[in-house]
Amino acid sequence: MISTETKQTTIEKEVSLTGVGLHTGEEVTIAFKPAEANQGYAFKRVDLEGSPIIEADAQYVSHTQRGTCLEKNGVTIQTCEHVLAALVGLEIDNVLIELNATEPPIMDGSSKYFVEALEKAGIKELDADREEYVVKEVISYVDENSGSEITIIPSDEYQVTTMVDFGTEVLGTQNATLQHLSDFKNEIADSRTFSFLHEIEMLLDNGLIKGGDLNNAIVYVDKELSPETTEKLKAAFNKDDIAINPNGILDNLTLNHPNEAARHKLLDVVGDLALVGTRLRGKVIANKPGHHVNTQFAKKLAKIIKIEKRNNVPQIDLSQTPLMDVNQIMDMLPHRQPFLFIDKIFELSKSHVIGLKNVTMNESFFAGHFPGAPVMPGVLIVEAMAQTGGILVLSTVPDPENYLTFFMKMDNVKFKQKVVPGDTLIFKCDLISPIRRGICHMQGYAYANGKLCAEAELMAQITKVK
Repeated sequence: MISTETKQTTIEKEVSLTGVGLHTGEEVTIAFKPAEANQGYAFKRVDLEGSPIIEADAQYVSHTQRGTCLEKNGVTIQTCEHVLAALVGLEIDNVLIELNATEPPIMDGSSKYFVEALEKAGIKELDADREEYVVKEVISYVDENSGSEITIIPSDEYQVTTMVDFGTEVLGTQNATLQHLSDFKNEIADSRTFSFLHEIEMLLDNGLIKGGDLNNAIVYVDKELSPETTEKLKAAFNKDDIAINPNGILDNLTLNHPNEAARHKLLDVVGDLALVGTRLRGKVIANKPGHHVNTQFAKKLAKIIKIEKRNNVPQIDLSQTPLMDVNQIMDMLPHRQPFLFIDKIFELSKSHVIGLKNVTMNESFFAGHFPGAPVMPGVLIVEAMAQTGGILVLSTVPDPENYLTFFMKMDNVKFKQKVVPGDTLIFKCDLISPIRRGICHMQGYAYANGKLCAEAELMAQITKVK
């Protein structure tokens, strides 16, 4: 179920950070910039021609080795999860993230510095409702190969619990829980990434983690530290000496939390699930999470939410007095029979409208459209949807009777179910972007018999009659 109970947010001003990329070792600058409502999170590669943009969307996940990588049209963003976790943790909905390299700076391996920078930028409320997916039933994803599993269950707010078990003496079973997003800054944000010694050796041998040092990754020593490995690590981390702490951690780095590994896995879950593209209201329980299972679960959730949005039939009491009847509709729209295709308007706000048409055998188009098996033409369903949207855009002017509405564009038109005499069509149109200069960009849906029968992305413009 989709809920819109609070307003969306963005940052008040631009803020930037500079550091090194974990894998490339190159200096990177990341800039957070304010964004408009409904833009979500997007990365912009300012170092490339045309400054291409990659939306933070699960569909663009290309691989999950050593971090979550996004790719769109050949352009990549590596290790995006720590940045996204900071944005979610501060409940910021819309931000443009500019990078002059393929990956954000690793900083200390956590989200701490991103959180601090975003707080300095300030958070402001936007005049648009925040969309939140309210979990009503258990949804799970299991990775049979690794045994990892993520489940989300109903809850009054977004919560996350992670359980990790690496089967090693140095790092056994750990759990971590985030009860409230407001606790992210103090309890989760400073939890640094970690790795095992055998992984570090492999990465170094393959020319990776060029930006790694002992200040941005916790290294758990799960094997004997040979003289050869010691020399390799000293060279890689520019250290005169390498030691192992009594707690099994390389060098003398001090943990921020006894269960910092589990907390960082929780941070990764929050960042990876940001790729769903919709805020969640439910409790996530992640057993042995990793970027692969996290992002696969994000893709599954995104697909479920998309289907539910399409099939989210407006709950209208058809016996109630409508907001507008057909006479009031004709006062606003220039259409007349037989080309007026809506009978009632039940809801009308600054961002959405819901209307209705009773489809009867007396419709003029049934005389010639499949006689003996009458079906409402799909183009007329879209026209009726557009007329409903016309009410929305005309409601923004004081004298709608002096305006005409014209189509500018139709995209992603899909027909799901046929509409026949006796059906009641319910139309819902939602603004995709604010109305500007009389141009309305909206997503329209048509429902019949409790099912989605058509959808389309519509753009129309109102013009004053001379």
